[in-house]
Amino acid sequence: MIPARELPRRLRHCAMPLLCVATIAYIGYHTVQGDRGLAAWSLLNQRIDRVEVELRTARAARERLEHQVSLLRPDGLDRDMLDERARIVLGLAHPDELIFLTR
Repeated sequence: MIPARELPRRLRHCAMPLLCVATIAYIGYHTVQGDRGLAAWSLLNQRIDRVEVELRTARAARERLEHQVSLLRPDGLDRDMLDERARIVLGLAHPDELIFLTR
């Protein structure tokens, strides 16, 4: 049994270590779970990966469209591309052609 006059002295000796442990636990928790912690960092990296995939897809589509546009420019007009676009836009075909509708 601890005498009553010795209890405050022992509590004073325990206060600083308990405060340090509480501070370390607080910082450790927020390092993992905080707004800028490891969990948020992991989610941000996953989002960056998804957006990079979308960016690569958009760039490939853009390059494909740029190539098609370059074939329709007056200085390098590709007759096949012009014929294809005219048929699609106007909905025309030659009488001897077979048309397969896909949808």
